[in-house]
Amino acid sequence: MRRTALILLPVLLAGSLAACSSGGGSDLPTASGKFGDKPKITVAKDTKAAKTLESDVLVEGDGPTVKKGDLLVADYLGETYANKKVFDNSYDRKVPAAFPIGTGNVIPAWDKVLVGAKIGSRVLMSVPPKQGYGKKGNEQAGIKGTDTLVFVVDLIARYPKSGTAQKNTPVTGLPAGLPTVEGDAGSEPTITVPANATPPEAPKVTVLAKGTGPAASKGKLAIVEYTAVDYTGKAVGSSWQQGPQGVPIGGQQASPFDLLEGVPSGSRVLLTLPAQTGTDPKTGSVAVVIDLLGLHGPAKEAK
Repeated sequence: MRRTALILLPVLLAGSLAACSSGGGSDLPTASGKFGDKPKITVAKDTKAAKTLESDVLVEGDGPTVKKGDLLVADYLGETYANKKVFDNSYDRKVPAAFPIGTGNVIPAWDKVLVGAKIGSRVLMSVPPKQGYGKKGNEQAGIKGTDTLVFVVDLIARYPKSGTAQKNTPVTGLPAGLPTVEGDAGSEPTITVPANATPPEAPKVTVLAKGTGPAASKGKLAIVEYTAVDYTGKAVGSSWQQGPQGVPIGGQQASPFDLLEGVPSGSRVLLTLPAQTGTDPKTGSVAVVIDLLGLHGPAKEAK
C-alpha cells in the first residue's frame, strides 16, 4: 500500500506570523466574511502589488500555535492580484485541505506566514512571485511568473508530527485468525501475520480500540496515521516517519480509507485487503493498522 497523498492543493504544492510593511503606492487587499465564510477579496483602485510579502490577521484565533512540521488543516482561497481571478479554493469543495507546514511542502509564503499563527485565525496575505511560484509560475492554475497572489486562509486544526494522544478502549473478543497488533496509542504499531493466516477474500474492517469521537462519514477529511504489511509480513507502507496524513472519506477517487466510514474518531482499526486478481494472495494481500486521529469538515463547522 503506497503512501496516500491528499490532492486538495494542486496549486499550492511547491517545493512567526508577522505583518510586513507595505511598499510605496501599494496596499494590502481586504477580504469580507467571518472565519469559515467563503471570502471575497477586494483590491483598492489605483494600487500596485507590493514587491514584498505582506500579511494580516483578520480574525485572531484562540487555539494552539501552529508549529513547524505540523500537519495543518485549513480552508483557503487564492486569486491573482492583477486580474482578480480566483484560481483555487477549498470552500466550494466543502472539504478542507491538510498539508505539512514549515517544511517546504507548500509555497514559501505559506511556510513563513502560517507557522506561528493560532488555530481559529483567518489570515490574509499578498504573495509576490518570489514567495509563490517564482519565475515559472504555475501553468496548470493559470498563474504567470510575474503574478502576485492574494490568499485568505482559515486555520482549522494542527497535528504534531508524532505522539497525537488518543482516547480509546481496547475491543475484546476479536475474531480468530487475524494478524496480531501490538503497540500503545500514539506510537507506531507492530503487525504480525501468522504463518498459517488465510489471506482475506474481501476487504474487512476490525476495530481494535474504539474511540470516543464522532463517526467518520462521507465528505469529511480524516486525519490518520497508518502502517501496512503484506501477508508474508513484509512492510509495504507507513506514515509514521512523515507524520499524520489527511485523507477524504468518500472522495471522488475511491480509497481504502473510505472503509473507515462509521468508525469513531480516536479508534485504532485493522483493515485487511485482499490481493488483486491474478496476484499472489500472500504478497498481494495487505494488513493495515490505522489510527483515526481526527475528522474535519469546512472551517465554518469548526466554530
